Amino acid sequence: MANVLIAGCGDIGCLLGTQLSQQGHQVFGLRRNVDALPDCIQPIEENLTTPIDNLPPNIDYVFYMASAGKYKDSAYYQAYVLGLKNLIEALKEHPVKKLFFISSSSVFGQSEGEKVDESSPTDDSIFSTKRLLEGEEVALNSNLNATVVRFGGIYGPGRTHLIDLIQEGKAHCMEGVWSNRIHSEDCAGMLSHLLTCHEKEPCSVDSLYVGVDNEPTLSCEIYDWLAEQLSAPEPDRKEPSEASRLMRSNKQISNAKIRALGYEFKYPTYKEGFLVYLTN
Repeated sequence: MANVLIAGCGDIGCLLGTQLSQQGHQVFGLRRNVDALPDCIQPIEENLTTPIDNLPPNIDYVFYMASAGKYKDSAYYQAYVLGLKNLIEALKEHPVKKLFFISSSSVFGQSEGEKVDESSPTDDSIFSTKRLLEGEEVALNSNLNATVVRFGGIYGPGRTHLIDLIQEGKAHCMEGVWSNRIHSEDCAGMLSHLLTCHEKEPCSVDSLYVGVDNEPTLSCEIYDWLAEQLSAPEPDRKEPSEASRLMRSNKQISNAKIRALGYEFKYPTYKEGFLVYLTN
């Protein structure tokens, strides 16, 4: 079994670490506040924005899962570029077999409902996508045999903002705008699957995957379905605006590549994923 480091070990990192620990791996979680880590993850209290000198020996696999605390350029640079550079420097004497860098599907710039996969062009015209892409390049140009994973909109326990808005009658959706999402448990499951595949057949894991469920869906369809499940008012409609954040996300992303690698989604569509905590 392997020694696995999860850097930026937040809620999805904890899910992943728990899965890997149950498989017999030794898991270390690096974050500034280690109090929230489960017992199965060995804590490393470090700040990624400063030099790192507290790593255990012989790290085999690394998941870089940092996130920006604020939506501003300096925060994105620190999270996705500076922190990664600091970690790579700290790992230079380790026998790392694979680095997984967690990015976002927001780097795809399509906004007219186009079909998108790993080969589609990206857009660095806003600071957030520029920094994410910069971090991807740092990872891929390192000597750590990196794979980039671009997740879509993540939902699941603790991520109930949309449900709260619909219950409060404050939600509105944009007609004709496609959305792509993935349940947090499938984020962890997909990453665990990639590690397992690399251990069994090192050459089978490519350098880039997108992480979304099986069904790109029109936003209003999801809002209407949730409102029906919650017996809430039908959400208001708005016309798409070029300036809206949703409009920049208007695309249909395919997950065919990760499914071809053998991953089966626990929550293949939004209905299975949302029903878990709508019925609890």
